[in-house]
Amino acid sequence: MNNPSLELQIQTLPDNPGVYQYYDKEDKILYVGKAKNLKKRVSSYFNKVHDNGKTNVLVRKIVTIKHIVVSSEQDALLLENNLIKKLQPRYNVLLRDDKTYPWICIKKEPFPRIFPTRRMIKDGSEYFGPYTNFKTVNTILDLVKELYPLRTCNFDLSSQNIEKGKFKVCLEFHIGNCKGGCEGYETAEHYQIQVNAIREILKGNFKESLKDFKSKMQEFATNMQFEEAQQIKEKIEVLENYQSRSTVLNPKISNIDVFSIISDETMAYVNFLQIAHGAIIRSHTLELKKKLDETDEELLELAVVELRERFHLTSKEIVLPFALNLGENIKITVPQLGDKKHILELSERNAKYYRLDQLKQIQIVDPERHTNRIMAQMQKDLRLSVEPRHIECFDNSNIQGTNPVAACVVFKDGKPSKKDYRHFNIKTVEGPNDFASMEEVVYRRYKRLLDENQPLPQLIIIDGGKGQLSSALKSIDDLGLRGKIAIIGIAKRLEELFYPGDSVPLYLDKKSETLKVIQFLRNEAHRFGITFHRDKRSKSALNSSIETIPGIGEKTMLTLIKHFKSVKRLKLASEKEISDVVGVSKSKKIIEFYKKE
Repeated sequence: MNNPSLELQIQTLPDNPGVYQYYDKEDKILYVGKAKNLKKRVSSYFNKVHDNGKTNVLVRKIVTIKHIVVSSEQDALLLENNLIKKLQPRYNVLLRDDKTYPWICIKKEPFPRIFPTRRMIKDGSEYFGPYTNFKTVNTILDLVKELYPLRTCNFDLSSQNIEKGKFKVCLEFHIGNCKGGCEGYETAEHYQIQVNAIREILKGNFKESLKDFKSKMQEFATNMQFEEAQQIKEKIEVLENYQSRSTVLNPKISNIDVFSIISDETMAYVNFLQIAHGAIIRSHTLELKKKLDETDEELLELAVVELRERFHLTSKEIVLPFALNLGENIKITVPQLGDKKHILELSERNAKYYRLDQLKQIQIVDPERHTNRIMAQMQKDLRLSVEPRHIECFDNSNIQGTNPVAACVVFKDGKPSKKDYRHFNIKTVEGPNDFASMEEVVYRRYKRLLDENQPLPQLIIIDGGKGQLSSALKSIDDLGLRGKIAIIGIAKRLEELFYPGDSVPLYLDKKSETLKVIQFLRNEAHRFGITFHRDKRSKSALNSSIETIPGIGEKTMLTLIKHFKSVKRLKLASEKEISDVVGVSKSKKIIEFYKKE
């Protein structure tokens, strides 16, 4: 570190927990972080070269360090979250979610109205939520309307106004959606009982409402009021149907929050499920844009604090995929099996599907961002020094040693560049020797690119195992390209990736995008090589067959090869089809020849 002022600032930092802030020479905020020990954490930025290039750039820009000491690591976590949202530092994780969420309000008034809103007014009204979208809110309100007749008017239904007869019942009363509290047909006490039941449903507790409805149904049935009993039965079915759609495996699991994380090179997606009375009452996925090389632990810690604060979560137990320190008052569960493990897997599945949806949208709306993400992922997965923007893949094709050929396919930015595909006839190798053939084509390909001063690929993929890779490496060494181009081999059966000098293969996740791109390359090389091989085999077979027909010269032979492509098609052709190509007299000779055969 060359800045004596910075050295002094670091030396005077305390060994306490707290939050540190980095500023540049223009006094603009660069980064906010939290630490158990401020001095140790900040020093770690300056006493080594970081693997991540962005971190090195950040460190070079730091001119001023400010800090705030707090009493515990948990306080540091909360303060860090608030400062990131307030200051929006350039190098901090970006929470890509700043919309306001809908709430369900139970208004503080006589005969309370229940309605959705995006604004919280502190007038003593109760607010439930926030919900992640209006679709969920409308579904719950539709359920409530079906179960309990509530008023929709905004009259001041005070007891004085009702006694004075200020209001008249409206259409909602006549069609059975309201009990007419405005004219005193329903008491405030009876209405409040319904509101209390709705409050429990909004909390996710369906048990009490079901119990009440079942006892009412039994009462009506006992009193021979079968129509009323049927209406209550229909309400029970509506409630049970709604509950069954939102119920988790075990109704005993209650009041827990579940968080999971899925991440790639540039983004992370944290899914959150809120469980109450055995039902999922809320699900939300938060998108985080990485700025430095943040770990999943750091990202999930930040997201948990943010989501608990945003959704006003007070549960004492949190289910996570790995342990985090979130304070003494919160119990952290990392389930290995059982119902909680199933719920965690459900949360992870939600995060994966959300990520896939986002990626599909990006691919359509912003293809360049999609390409950049895949290139960054491939660089990381394949342990390359640069992004593989230009990849070439080689494949040999021969059947029982006949017509040996090879194919080279080229991908640019993860997509086929078909104009750059090349076929090779094997010239120097006799018989079926795949290793020698691979050595020849790799040498010829890159000798030509070097001679013509063409750009070289960042990655070469050899379709084959260690033997094929070793053969290709000989040519790379002969051309002096070792270390300048990354080269790997892919074995056909188990999708093993072999690296030069490494006897242990690399296995990629079967669902990874990197493996999909490599498989696409390999399949393209195989298809392109096989097509060329078949054409060549057919032509040579047609050649040798036509040469033996008396009275057919070289020129006629080439015309037939060009038109019919294979012996089989020539044999099956009618005399007229052949005569249209080479004339009547020659077509007769060909037909007679194949008849004798």
